[in-house]
Amino acid sequence: MGARHYAMKSSLHLLFFAILLFGGAWPITKAALADACPMWFGFGRAALAAVAASLLLLVLGRLHGPKREDLPTVFAVGILQLGGFFVLAHAAVDLVEAGRTAIISAVVTYWLIPLSMLVMGERVSARRWFAAFLGLAGILALAGPWSVDWASHDQVLGHAMLILAALLWSIAIIVTRRFPPKSPMFDLLPWAFTIGSLVILPFALVSQRPMTIGPSAWPYLLYIGLIVAPIGTWCVLEVGRRLPGAVASVAFLMVPAFGVFVSTLWLGEPFGWDMMLGGGLIVASVVLAASE
Repeated sequence: MGARHYAMKSSLHLLFFAILLFGGAWPITKAALADACPMWFGFGRAALAAVAASLLLLVLGRLHGPKREDLPTVFAVGILQLGGFFVLAHAAVDLVEAGRTAIISAVVTYWLIPLSMLVMGERVSARRWFAAFLGLAGILALAGPWSVDWASHDQVLGHAMLILAALLWSIAIIVTRRFPPKSPMFDLLPWAFTIGSLVILPFALVSQRPMTIGPSAWPYLLYIGLIVAPIGTWCVLEVGRRLPGAVASVAFLMVPAFGVFVSTLWLGEPFGWDMMLGGGLIVASVVLAASE
């Protein structure tokens, strides 16, 4: 019981850092895209993260190639969570509000719980089902589908891409849990980010947008690429591997909730009863899921 409590506590500490880093990433990305092409910005953050993680591991004397047991995680994270997720989310952030992008792209709840049951054979208690229900109700309040112009092709396309992005992220988490790597997760980040950047590059080349990352976007790119991407990704991967699927999926809802809060303060996006209600429901769902 003590070991289980310690594991839960350490996972929640990692979750806290993931919330701070990734929750603020989409508002920062939205600000950067005023002077940058979305796909090239996504490629830049992945490439910079690969360089940053490689240099850090080189200094620590831990830079090495992935072992055979590491390959499922490296390819799943690189192709799905970093490559596919970045392609879809960076394309969508150019179509919908930054807060909405943070909300829907991070909602792995509607994918991770059923996938954990089907693939991992996990049993989800009634309490955690109720927590997931509260979290999804909070997401519904935050996303505010009643305020979206569903007649707009861009809005429909953007939301569909975000839901698919969440699915790719969920599958990557399931793979890391089904085929746990032999090496520490952080040691695998250079290879995963390299694969992710190679997945994004063709989309950037055919995006029919110039390779533009203007002067005002570079500080944002350096912050996200050198700090948020490597450290935040490591935190998310560890949380996804350590916590049960139902708990992890609900806990990740705190990321978009914080993203909405940052978007409201920084970008001046609307704040009203839906934000307060949604945020309250998400916090309650996380507390309920983690307390079992």
